[in-house]
Amino acid sequence: MSIFSSDVFTGKHALITGATGGIGYETAKVLAAMGANVTITGRKEDVLNELKENIESEHPSAKVNVVVADLAEASDRERLVQAAEGKLGPIALLVNSAGIMGGGIIEELTQEELERVMHLNFTVPILLTQQVFETMKGNKEGAIVNVSSLSGIRGVVGGTAYVGSKFALNGFTQSFALEAIKHSVRVNAVCPGYVDTQMGRDAIRSKADKEGNSFEEQFKIESKKLPSGRITTALEVANTIAYLLSDAAENVVGEAVILSGGSVMR
Repeated sequence: MSIFSSDVFTGKHALITGATGGIGYETAKVLAAMGANVTITGRKEDVLNELKENIESEHPSAKVNVVVADLAEASDRERLVQAAEGKLGPIALLVNSAGIMGGGIIEELTQEELERVMHLNFTVPILLTQQVFETMKGNKEGAIVNVSSLSGIRGVVGGTAYVGSKFALNGFTQSFALEAIKHSVRVNAVCPGYVDTQMGRDAIRSKADKEGNSFEEQFKIESKKLPSGRITTALEVANTIAYLLSDAAENVVGEAVILSGGSVMR
């Protein structure tokens, strides 16, 4: 169910990174349904084209721009922003959804793996935001949502790299929010726990292997641990992102909104 209007983002250009993943995919659909023109990016061209067709079939008037890019590369980030603004105009909404899992317990963590996770989950969103913010700052308009994690709120065993990257992303969100709001640009984050996406299922499958359970058994175990009794859906995260991007959240600044089914409260 959606409480959103189809004209909330009419005329606004939204850039969604990680659009080939579950959260980014659903976010692009939700924002397009709310009237936004969307640039979707990721490394899997077939998935991006599928998403474009999906959106256009449901919303024939939607403008969807596909840009295949590897955001780990500076040249691709620059090309992405140029292609996005060249096709659909100034970017007013940015969703930093691209990210990876990774790491392990401290004895097994290599420098290469640590730097890879930190680069993609922390450094890359900052560097891309720097580019997009220039336009937002000039226009005195914009909203940014960083897709963080419950792992950016509390530590877990084996989480030094991933948890560290998400804590850092939340720190960036808060610090940059204080700078950006002076230019009428709002910055926030969402912090979901397990989400029923491929990445979320892979994390549960990895835990199942360690516990000697089947994936199905572990999924039920993780669901029952939550006060709500179920794992968050990608659409629920996308709806929260849409709210934070909208004027309905006009005075929400520097927040890290938790979606944990009640497992983490503060």
